[in-house]
Amino acid sequence: MSDFSLWFKTGVLHITDWQGYDHMLFLLITMGVFIWRDIKTVLTNISGFTVGHSITLILSTLEFIHYSSELIEILIPTTIAISAILQLFTLNKTPSKNNQTIQFSIILIFGLIHGMGLSTLLKSMLGKEESIVQPLLAFNLGIEFGQILIVSILLTISTLCLKIWHIQSRDFKLFIAAFVLSLSLKMIIERIPAERNDSEKSCEIPQKLPTFVNTQYLNINEFSLHA
Repeated sequence: MSDFSLWFKTGVLHITDWQGYDHMLFLLITMGVFIWRDIKTVLTNISGFTVGHSITLILSTLEFIHYSSELIEILIPTTIAISAILQLFTLNKTPSKNNQTIQFSIILIFGLIHGMGLSTLLKSMLGKEESIVQPLLAFNLGIEFGQILIVSILLTISTLCLKIWHIQSRDFKLFIAAFVLSLSLKMIIERIPAERNDSEKSCEIPQKLPTFVNTQYLNINEFSLHA
């Protein structure tokens, strides 16, 4: 398998990994309330998320911006919780162009935060790669491909629920918002850092490496160290 294919696969598996479901929750609360008929709105929203997370993923990986990874790990579920709360407050409102513009702007801004979270994993896996352009490009394309898969599944499920099984739109959105909000609040609480001594911090292993990355992480860095 080529390096490009490996990094592409890593991107796909990262965003679709059930153990690290924060990005999937964000897609659920922002895209999962639509149906296939709303594909133009969905494509607009997903482009905002793509632009946002791509900007910070690239800038962070290239070391143009720096941030606290612990802070970002808390901010990511916070963006999900805020999106769920906004969904609860707009259950009975008819979508308008102004609302869609606001929603796009929020998704774009929140995408910037998610991109920094994505870069944390990528940087932890890069090791001593001489060139990071190819891994960065392949990883980001993998993220986009996985994102499209998730959104396609969500649109299919929501279309079935609303158009085939005739579940009320308000009830459907309420269930999704309540479900996502409860999980995001749980994630925020779990990610509040506990006090650690200096020796614990110095021995810290990169956090939140998904299970699919374990062998690939070792293989990539072994290759980098011996190249």
